[in-house]
Formats: sequence, structure tokens, C-alpha cells
Amino acid sequence: MTGIFWIVPVAAMFALGFARYFFVNMKKADEGNGAMVAIATSVREGAMAYLKQQYRVVLITFLLIGLLLAFFAYVVKLQNRWVPLGFITAGFCSALAGFLGMRTATTASSRTAQAAIHSLNAGLKIAFRSGAVMGLVVVGLALLDYSFWYLILNMFIDLAKPSAKILAVTSTMLTFAMGTSLQALFARVGGGIFTKAADVGADLVGKVETGIPEDDIRNPATIADNVGDNVGDVAGMGADLYESYAGSILATAALGAVAFRHMGAATQLHAVLAPVLICALGVLASIAGIFFVKTEEKSSSLDLLRSLARGINISSVIVCVGSYLVLRLLNIPNFTGIWGSVMVGLLIGLFIGKATEYFTSQAYKPTKKIAEYADTGAATVIIAGFGNGMISTLLPVIAVTVGMICSYHLAIRGNGCNSTMGLYGVAISAVGMLSTLAITLATDAYGPIADNAGGNAEMSKLGEHVRARTDALDALGNTTAATGKGFAIGSAALTALALIASYVEGIKCAMLSAGGKYITVNGMDIALKKATMSNILHAYDVNLLNPKVLIGMFIGSMLTFLFCGLTINAVGRAASKMVVEVRRQFREISGIMSGEATPDYARCVTIATSAAQREMLLPAIIAIVSPILVGFIFGIPGVMGLLGGALSSGFVLAIFLSNAGGAWDNAKKYIEAGLHGGKNSEAHRATIVGDTVGDPFKDTAGPSLNILIKLMTIISVVTVGVAVSYSLF
Repeated sequence: MTGIFWIVPVAAMFALGFARYFFVNMKKADEGNGAMVAIATSVREGAMAYLKQQYRVVLITFLLIGLLLAFFAYVVKLQNRWVPLGFITAGFCSALAGFLGMRTATTASSRTAQAAIHSLNAGLKIAFRSGAVMGLVVVGLALLDYSFWYLILNMFIDLAKPSAKILAVTSTMLTFAMGTSLQALFARVGGGIFTKAADVGADLVGKVETGIPEDDIRNPATIADNVGDNVGDVAGMGADLYESYAGSILATAALGAVAFRHMGAATQLHAVLAPVLICALGVLASIAGIFFVKTEEKSSSLDLLRSLARGINISSVIVCVGSYLVLRLLNIPNFTGIWGSVMVGLLIGLFIGKATEYFTSQAYKPTKKIAEYADTGAATVIIAGFGNGMISTLLPVIAVTVGMICSYHLAIRGNGCNSTMGLYGVAISAVGMLSTLAITLATDAYGPIADNAGGNAEMSKLGEHVRARTDALDALGNTTAATGKGFAIGSAALTALALIASYVEGIKCAMLSAGGKYITVNGMDIALKKATMSNILHAYDVNLLNPKVLIGMFIGSMLTFLFCGLTINAVGRAASKMVVEVRRQFREISGIMSGEATPDYARCVTIATSAAQREMLLPAIIAIVSPILVGFIFGIPGVMGLLGGALSSGFVLAIFLSNAGGAWDNAKKYIEAGLHGGKNSEAHRATIVGDTVGDPFKDTAGPSLNILIKLMTIISVVTVGVAVSYSLF
């Protein structure tokens, strides 16, 4: 234990303290007139009702899996006894972060609309700082949970050799990531199905069939649509990045404990603490950056993007300088190379954000070209969107692969050909990318707040100048949402690789706990405690000529498409029910179109909620069961192939889906700004169809793939004993 560790819980409390500060200040702002308050209250009540129902399902699932983990830990002895408890607390913290972020977002929307009456900057300030609450509670609770278990395990794990104790603590904490992954899957998939069922239903009937504006109070699905924005892009995105944030810290710490175990306990401990200290520094840097986000009244879409970029860039510079000082203070061997790996991660995050912005923002050529194709109909819009999404995979994949190579070789510089050290470099680059998560997540959570503010302004019939300001904030939110998804996908790829590397160490631990002492490589027995990552893989014949590895790769690749198909079809089924209900209300409730009668908003919220809870179960079961079954049937080679296939195909597929959907959405916004005939033109209707097709791409299937690849990996880590001891082949 070292005194510098206490910086981590202090940083966590700083994050939570500033989250409260921003929330309290937002609450003091004017909520608007009676109509604005009523609309915001309906959205907030719908969001809380959805969360209550989802958390009931999640609670039952967590208790059942917790009991199963306890059985394996205390009866079968295939699992560490701390895993069931860590699994529960990790899931609870992730769920709590989602609840606090959602409550803030639904409270801020009408206040943002009211502030937009006075100025664009006033609206931006409330929306962005309210989004920052989500970012700050995610990092604050993640660091607090890490600090709690780090202290507890150091007290109760009693091993005489310090190096062995550090290994035991980090390998135990790594398995706790299963709780964050499972909660993230429910939040992302359930939230994605809800939001897109409501959105598609509202668009197809409201805008296409009846020709009323978006967010028109006469549309029965409009409240459900506004609720969906929050459950998908606030609670869902928060849980997704909470998982990546916690997973990257835990995987890097576990790899650091292995890579530096022969360099003395003090050096090993410093390598373990480095990632969490860099993240603690990132909290302070993010708080500083948040205060620099502001804009002028007559700002273009590019000016608004630069306003957010200013805050992110300032935070990144602080982390850049601060992480060098932290690593130098820790005096880790080759600290300059490891610092270089952190910088690579920061640069990858910024580059992916810019690449995503280019392919999805209405300020750039790709999205403008999709809008041009709208003049010839919906079919050409969809074709152009597909092509744009596929091409958009090029730059992020190159960025991540170059980043992996650079961070790997920077970390092993001066340390010989130590593959574990290189993978530590890749893992800490993921930490670098996520170190400023508090502000990068704020830019994403800002989006649904701005969207809801625009809806509130429309439904409350505020002036055209107010709607113009909220439209500008909403268009920015669409771009930041797409950028945030690209960032989440990139961080998921690096985190998943770090978790896969940790899985190999889990094999060694499982073999030791099963009573094995030696591993056979080329006919030679090597003591397990001295076995390296490469000779463990060699002993299990993990290479592309082994059919079990290839089988695993095919299964992993197939699962990403199966998962996407299930979630997209789930949106289709739920949206069909929403369309039927909205048509029924227009047909049976006389006076809706004239404004004399009020639609049954609650019925639409109920339909979306029940559909989301029912439809999310099958994809979740597949994600949980598949790595266990593959490990049981094909053993370690099959699991390694499964994880490699899922990571490679899932990463590229997620980028394609998210960017295609984002470009379709912003092409519609571009035309709504007055281009190509403007609202209610034939070109506008064509882009509405494209946006409707892209909705489940960008908000359900694409983002959920991040969690699929990480969840399958962490479940493989937790259940490695099955693959080691009970595989059939």
C-alpha cells in the first residue's frame, strides 16, 4: 500500500461533488411556463417509470447470477469467493450512475428551452453542464467502487509474498467487471429498443402519414420519443462507457501486476496504480475543461463544435502533461515509453471523434451528399447512407490498429521482447483514451437534453427565434451523439484486447487452483508460476492452423451479426406496435388533429417499456451463454477464437452501423434547415425514411456491440475454470 493511492478516492469525491454543484445550479434555473413544466414532468415520469421496470428485471437477473457465482465460489470452488459481492456492487454503481444522469437530463430539458429564450450560450451552458453530471457521476462512482474493493482486498487477502498479494488483488478485481458489463447490456439494449420503437412510430405516422412537425404535441408518441432519447443516450451510453472505463482500469492493473512482477513489489505496485492515478488526474482535467465550454450568439454549427472541442482539448492537454509527471513520480521502468502509450490513446480518441464527425456531421461533404440524393427518392438516400457507413470504417480501424502497434512497441522499448509489457502498453492507451471520460461523456449526454429542449419548445409553441436556437443545439447534439458512439466503439476495442490478454493470465490461475503445477510446451514441463503468456498459448495450441480456433472465430463473427439482427428485429416489432397504436389514436380520439383533445401519451410509453423489457432478454442470454458453451465444448482454443472473431467483426460492424445511422439523421436535419426544398418536401420525406432505417442502426444494434464484445470477454475471464477443467475437445 502506498499513500499516493488516496488521490483516487479524493478525485472520486471531487467528481461527485462537482456533479452535485452542476445539478443544484441547474435546478435554480427557471423551468419555464406551465406548459413547459407539464411536458417536462410527463417525460421525467415516463423515464422514471421505465427505469423502475428495467431495474426490477435487472435486480432479479443479478440476484440469480449472484447466487450462481456464489455456488461456483463456495461449493464447486471454481471461483474466487469475493466475485459474487464485487459483481453486485459494480452493477449497482453502474445502475446508480444511470439513474442520477437520467434524473438530471429530464430535469434540465425545459430549463434549457427557457434559457434559449434569452441566448444560445445560456441554453448551451445549462444543457452541457447537466450532461456533465452524467460524466462526473460515472467516473466518480467507478473510482469510488475501485477504491473500496482495493482497500478491502488488501486487508483480507493475506499472502506473505507482496508480489503474490498484488497479483491476487488485481486478478480478483478484474472479475468484478462482469457486473458493469451485464448492467451495461441491459441499459444499452433495453434503452435502444425503447427509444427507437418510439422514434420510428412517431416519425412514420406523425411526420410521414399526417404531415405534422417533429415533436408536435398532437402526436401520441412524442412523449415516448422524448423519454427514449434519455433512456438510450443518457442511461444507456453512461452504462456503456462506465463499463469501458472500469474495465480498462482493471485490465491494465492486472496486466501491470504480471508484467512487472519480477521487478520488485514496489515497482509492481506502481504499475498497478498508474492507470487509476491517470484516471484520477483525468477527473480534475475534465472539471477544468467543462468551464471552458461556451459560445457566441450567432454561432454556426462548426462554431458550436469548436466550443465543445475547446473543453475536450484543454482537458486532454492537462492529462498529457499530468500523466507524464505521474509516471515519472512513480518511477516505472521505461516510464517515457508508457507515457507515450497513454498519449497514443488520447490521440486515437481525438482522431476517431474527428473522423466520426466528418462522416456524420451536416457541416461536411458526406452527409451533404446523402441529402442531395434525397432529390431522387428514399432508395438513393438509403444506398448512399450504406456506402457512407461502410467507407467510414476505414479511418477508425486504421487509427486503432496503428495505435495498438505504437502503444505496444513504446511499452516494450528497453524491456526486451516482453509481450505482456507490450499488452500493458495497449491497455494503458485505452486508459489514456478514457481518462477524460467525464467531459467526453458530457458531450454525449448533452445531446438528448438539447433534443428534449427542442421538443419542449415546439410543443410549448415558443417563438421561432427560440426554436432556431434549440434546433442549433439539437443539430450539435446529433453530431456529438455520433462522435460519442465512435469514441465508445474505439475504447471498447482497446479495452476488449486488454481483457483478452488478461484472460490468458486467468488460465494460469485456473490451472493452479485446479491443482496443476506444470504446463507442457514442446514436450518440456514448465512450472506454471513461471509460465509466460506465449508458452501458455503454445501449450494449448492457440494458432490459426488449429480448427478449434477457426471454429471459435466463425462463431464469434456470426454472433455479432446474430446479435444485431435480433436487436434490429426487436425494434421493428416494437415500432410496429407503436405505429398501430398511434394510428388508432388518430382514428378513434376525435379532436387530436384540431388540438381539442389530448392524446394518450402514457399508453405509448407503456408499449415501448414492455417491448424493451421483453425483447432485451434473448440477446442478453446469448451474450452470457455463448462463451461458456464454447469453452465447455472447444476449450481454451475455441474461446480465444470466439473472442478474436467477435472483437474484429464487432468493432467494424459497430462503426458502420453507428455512422450510417448518424449520417442519415443529420441529412434529414440538413434538409430541415431549408436546403433541397426544406421541411415537408419530397426530399425531406425521403430523408425521414433514411433516418427511420438508421435509427436502430445507430441507437440500438451498433452501440450494443461494444458491450457484447466486452461482456463475452469478461464472462470468459470469470468462467475460465470451465474451459480449463471441463472442455469436451
